[in-house]
Formats: sequence, structure tokens, C-alpha cells
Amino acid sequence: MGFWHTMSWRTDGITVSAPVQWRQLDGMVTVLWEAESQAGASGYYLADDPRIMFFFNDVSPNVRISNRSDDFTRNARAMPRAVYVPAGMPMWTTSRSAHRFSHLNLHLHKDRILRYLAPSVGSSCAQAALRRPAELHDIAGIDALARLLATEIRSPTKHAVYAESLVGSIVSGLLDIPPEPDPRAGGRLTQAQMNKLLVHIDRVGGYRMSVADMAAAVGLSESWFSTVFKTTTGQTPLQWQLCKRIEQAKQMLGQGDLPVASIAAQLGFSDQAHLTKVFRQVEGETPAAWRRLQRVRAS
Repeated sequence: MGFWHTMSWRTDGITVSAPVQWRQLDGMVTVLWEAESQAGASGYYLADDPRIMFFFNDVSPNVRISNRSDDFTRNARAMPRAVYVPAGMPMWTTSRSAHRFSHLNLHLHKDRILRYLAPSVGSSCAQAALRRPAELHDIAGIDALARLLATEIRSPTKHAVYAESLVGSIVSGLLDIPPEPDPRAGGRLTQAQMNKLLVHIDRVGGYRMSVADMAAAVGLSESWFSTVFKTTTGQTPLQWQLCKRIEQAKQMLGQGDLPVASIAAQLGFSDQAHLTKVFRQVEGETPAAWRRLQRVRAS
């Protein structure tokens, strides 16, 4: 991916003290900065893409940041050692005293990060994490990764995939991604989650959602959702959906004379034969036979 970040920024009282070093990767731009700040220095930053700032030295006693321009004193906080800033989120900074600092900027294409995270945590969880800002004052978990990446930016010695994997690990260590429960703990979906899923299915119309869509509706990763769904219902999500569609077919069969082929089309079966085959597997008889039996019982 030929990605280059776009960013609006302005600073006053901050000067670069060494040549800026950078490296363009697949969907990422990594930049090393060495700078000096005067007392009272200020900055404004707004990027169209998600980004990470990692400070190699602790600047929290000197730098205050805020994501709001009004009443900076009330909304400001100490600059953390590492901060994730979602796309489109502004940042203002001010310096209390003169200091020098060294930091790593990681500019990230959203699709590249989703491609990295989604297979492990699910698309819904990954997208939610990209929307949430994150800050770390204790950077022990990613400090070594950032220093390895800085070395590789200054003097590349390995294939780009090595630097990209370091960026990916920093991203997963910094972003607010909830840990998955241990399947051995016997997790189950709550009734509220099941209700939310049913409401969502009713809203989109019909029981024809992918497992990923169902997981996203209740805010879980696809793999964990599949595990707890079967624990909760005794069925896989797709088996459960199929049974729900047969329940819908039974309601439609009992309410009038709608042809079986029309019912099959409305419920997303490929044709009448497909509905008949599945219906027989679930109910033990064909839709037409089931309808006749219901009418006999009613009379």
C-alpha cells in the first residue's frame, strides 16, 4: 500500500535539534524526531489517519495536552509516554518549562491496522479500538519494541516485514482491546446480548447474517462469539439461524396459502427444493405435508 499520511500542524517555540529520520512501510509511516521546547511553547496537531506518539524520555512534568481548545487549563493532562490518537481527533500541547525530547511518530492507514487486528480480535472489536483514544504512562510492555523499531528506522538491516511486525505489536500493546475471556471459564451470552442479537436480526430482516455480523451486533470477536454462543444455545450460530428460518417458514405456512416456492424465496433459501430438504431435516416432513397436517389438526 503506497500510503503517506496527511496532517495539519503548527508549533510555536519548538525546534528540531537533529535531522528527522523516517521510513515508509506497508500502510505505515514511521518518523523519529529529536527536538527542543521552550517554556510556554505550544502545538496543534490534527491528522486524517490514526497515529501513535511514543516518547523515549518522560516529558509528563513539562508537557500538558488536551483534545479541546476551550479552557485548556481545565481539560489538560500530563503528556503520557505513549498515546494513540484516532483519526480526526485534534491535540493541543503546551510546555511548562524548557526541555529536550525524543519521540517516535507512527502514522497508520486504518485499513492496514484492521487487516492486522481483525483476524485475531474480529472486525467489530478492531474498528471499535481504532475509534477509542488510548494513553500509557507505564510503557514497559512496548518500550523494547519501540527502541527496536527506532534502530531499524535509523539503519535498516532487515526486510520491511520486521519493522511492520514491530509496529503491529506496538499497536496491539497500546490500543484499548479488551482481553478475551478464557473459554475454560465456561462463558455464556447474557440474556441482554441475546435480546440485542434478536433485535438486530429483526431490524436487518431475516435470519441470514454471517457469524461475523452476529458477533459484531453484540460487540464480541467472531471466535469468542462462536464459542459462547454454542455454550449458551447448544447450537452453532449458523445452526441456530437455520432453525429460526424454519420457524419463520412454519409461521408463513400456517398463515395462508402462500406457495412454498415463495416462502423459500422470502427466507433466503436457494429454491423450493432447498427449503424442502432443510425443513424435512428439522421437522421430519416436507413443508406441504406439515401444512396439511396442521390444517387437519385445526379442523
